[in-house]
Amino acid sequence: MGCTELSVLYSILFIALPFFIFPSASGDLSYSVPEETRRQFVVGNIAKDVGVGAQSLSARKARLNSEDGGKRYIDINLNSGDLIVVERIDREMLCGSRINCILNYELVLANPLEVHRIFLNIEDVNDNAPKFANERISFEIGESAIKGQRFHLDEAHDFDIGQNGVHGYSLQKNNHFVLSVKGNTERGKYAELVLEKELDREQQKDIDLILTAVDGGIPQRSGTAVIHITVLDANDNVPVFSQPVYKVVLVENAPIGTEIVAVSAEDADEGANGAVTYEFSRIARNEAEIFTIDKRTGKITVSGVIDYEEDTHYEIRVQAKDGSGLASTASVIIEITDENDNAPKIILTSVNNPILENTIVGTEVAIINVQDKDSGDNRQIHCSIQGNVPFKLNPSIKNYFSLINTNPLDRETEAEYNITITATDGGSPPLSTSMTIHLTVSDVNDNPPVFDQQSYTAYVMENNKPGTSISSVTARDPDWRQNGTVLYSLLPSEINGLPVSSFLSVNSDTGVIQAVRSFDYEKFRNFKVQVIARDNGSPPLSSNVTVSVFISDENDNSPQILYPAPEGKSLMTEMVPKAALSGSLVSKVIAVDADSGQNAWLSYQIVKSTDPGLFTISRHSGEIRTQRDITESDNMKQNLVISVKDNGQPPLSATCSVYLLISDNLAEVPELKDMTYEESNSKLTFYLIIALVSISTLFLTFIILILAVRFCHRRKPRLLFDGAVAIPSAYLPPNYAEVEGAGTLSSYNYDTYLTTGSCTSDFKFITSYNDSTLTAGGTLKMPQNETLAANLITLNNSGEGDEVRNCTCPYI
Repeated sequence: MGCTELSVLYSILFIALPFFIFPSASGDLSYSVPEETRRQFVVGNIAKDVGVGAQSLSARKARLNSEDGGKRYIDINLNSGDLIVVERIDREMLCGSRINCILNYELVLANPLEVHRIFLNIEDVNDNAPKFANERISFEIGESAIKGQRFHLDEAHDFDIGQNGVHGYSLQKNNHFVLSVKGNTERGKYAELVLEKELDREQQKDIDLILTAVDGGIPQRSGTAVIHITVLDANDNVPVFSQPVYKVVLVENAPIGTEIVAVSAEDADEGANGAVTYEFSRIARNEAEIFTIDKRTGKITVSGVIDYEEDTHYEIRVQAKDGSGLASTASVIIEITDENDNAPKIILTSVNNPILENTIVGTEVAIINVQDKDSGDNRQIHCSIQGNVPFKLNPSIKNYFSLINTNPLDRETEAEYNITITATDGGSPPLSTSMTIHLTVSDVNDNPPVFDQQSYTAYVMENNKPGTSISSVTARDPDWRQNGTVLYSLLPSEINGLPVSSFLSVNSDTGVIQAVRSFDYEKFRNFKVQVIARDNGSPPLSSNVTVSVFISDENDNSPQILYPAPEGKSLMTEMVPKAALSGSLVSKVIAVDADSGQNAWLSYQIVKSTDPGLFTISRHSGEIRTQRDITESDNMKQNLVISVKDNGQPPLSATCSVYLLISDNLAEVPELKDMTYEESNSKLTFYLIIALVSISTLFLTFIILILAVRFCHRRKPRLLFDGAVAIPSAYLPPNYAEVEGAGTLSSYNYDTYLTTGSCTSDFKFITSYNDSTLTAGGTLKMPQNETLAANLITLNNSGEGDEVRNCTCPYI
């Protein structure tokens, strides 16, 4: 079989070998790329091979991960979907002398999660020439050597593999030796020097030959060594190893200087011909950096770092050579056992941050990949989440995990999460690694504003100035930014037929409520409005609260005297019997105040009187009573000036005059016309006298007519007029306050019987009227169940010709 056919066979075997060793599973991809390929070289179109569009790679966050977390030599062009070379690839550095150099990657696609294994076969190129360990090979051959004797030559080592490795040897043409090549390309070829013609030391004691090693690459490369032969007397024994193959087990991370094995070979010759030295006859570059051999003892020791993750076994060829150059070889196979010296590595492949607070339970938040370079149980990884967080890890494909939420999220309760993920391997002792993922919860407008109080109460004094702040409302929204910005407004409504905006306004930013107008307590005293708090979310959320506004009374109304009538309206005179005793009720001042509370508490005081010691007035009821018994020396005409004052701050007051006539009948008052306002001017007095005389005349005429009618019908009693004093409705203000002791009108009825020409009189006391006797028209009515006879107190019995006087005094 020729060299060309061998080259074709090797190429076919090299391409097909990865597929026999690593059969593609569903979703697995295989690519080949020569070493030393330039950057940006397109290995293949991965988007087309996976079956997705190139534009989908970026959307699905395509990422290429190496299985052992090592350096990436290829990557994805997300725009075109091409798999390109991004770093220089040196097969010899990556794989050494291994026949197959395959890098494993994983293509990770998110949403949904998809993982494809990628096998990248690094093809060898002939970039290394064969090289001999020693450029000078020395032999001492006895002249007694027989024809056909063989001498083992040093192997040439080529860091390339397969066809590009050592393909053959050639020897410079000479008269004594020919070359015999043995072995194969995979396990290495070596040459033996075969004696074809006996040596004659006397003719030639030193022979130099050029040994050339060539590889099978294109272009072909070669390396040379000089064979120096010293012709000696016979050395007919070669060193013999104690065993052809040495197998040892070495723990990774063995300390430098650790003895691995000691090879041993014996030579039956004596002297220099039997002195054996040891050396590596065939060893890869990386192996030469971590193993050394003692030339005299044959002990192989550790001189570098032993890493199971770099190589799991080594095969070294050791040569034993005697002093004359005769040599033999043996193999040393070193198996490396794994130690748990690599902690798991956590790789955050993708993360959705921030995450909405209304995200449904079970949503994929992040994808992580956990890797461990160790093997066996040391590679078994358990992942967990530290702390009490509403997230968990779901195992996915291989060592991929999906981080999902297990509970609804609420930004107002927890706005951020630090999720600590711990990966622990199954080694002894176990190693672990932690990673913290910081997640931020973004806000959703899911909280309406909430007022600090369920209802608000505001108080404002009447007669306030427009624009006065009367209260404020506060609502809080736990949402963020515009979702938590609260604006205030009034709910449209009407108060007494007017829009609420004509009464109050609310500051949309601060919630301060202001009065738009001035309020009058006497018109209305309270009302309610609804304030709306609305946030700025989309859609906005709102809530409302009731604000009760109470108008406080101000002392802005003076007392109004209902009885006696104000001066100028009518002349009202009370008659007091001469026999009235101390404490007798003679009259009552009735007053009201439109204000309320203490502003309507009225007090009465006599500020001026004709006889200061004769009458007194109750401070709170306004009842006028005699302070002592009436005597004959007392002035018949008594004038009292009464002051009525409220309890406001400052207090307001009003005055009235009460005219009293001490007499038992009108006949004793010839000068009644003088009962006028003494302080009035003379013209007014004249008119009053005329009016009094006219009224007296009419009254007497009326009495006579009544008596005549009564005599005609022969009927009794002699009561000519019986009734209560009617308080004109005009005296009552429309909105007077009903304050106990000051504003509620009750009355007592007094009937005075006066006998003509007598100093005695009859006095009748009737019980007070009920509140219900004051009708809408303002007229007081008598109780129907009470009889006059039951309450009559007779002071003096008079004849049938007695006159009857009726005087009614209202009472509070």
